[in-house]
Amino acid sequence: MIHDFVACDMHVRWVKTMKGEVKTMTLVNCTPHPITVQFPDNSFLTFEPSGIVPRVLTSEKEAEPVNGIPCAIQTQGEVFGLPRPEPGTFFIVSRLVFDASDRADLLVPDTGKGAVRDENGHIVAVTRFIRREV
Repeated sequence: MIHDFVACDMHVRWVKTMKGEVKTMTLVNCTPHPITVQFPDNSFLTFEPSGIVPRVLTSEKEAEPVNGIPCAIQTQGEVFGLPRPEPGTFFIVSRLVFDASDRADLLVPDTGKGAVRDENGHIVAVTRFIRREV
């Protein structure tokens, strides 16, 4: 895979070679945090927040306490604040937004076992994104 990155305002254009085709995609970080990706050659790319932060509406009601600890039942609703789909654009979102939507243009950082962590266990980079099958 060949990657060449060009900063474009708060978006990043990602040019990659895949099966002989060159595709240009725009990745927009729709989280409030910088997202850093570490590539196999140990290079890094950080996607700065775009200022667009979609959220999921939630409702809750009180539930029976467990061992005297108060509990609530929370139900997730619609996603709001998510940009409309754009050809050639992927939106990096939180896991909560990703799970509440069925859109194929969403990416979520994979914070599982492939994540790069510091000596305190905090994530400093991810090595891939999770996306839906198209």
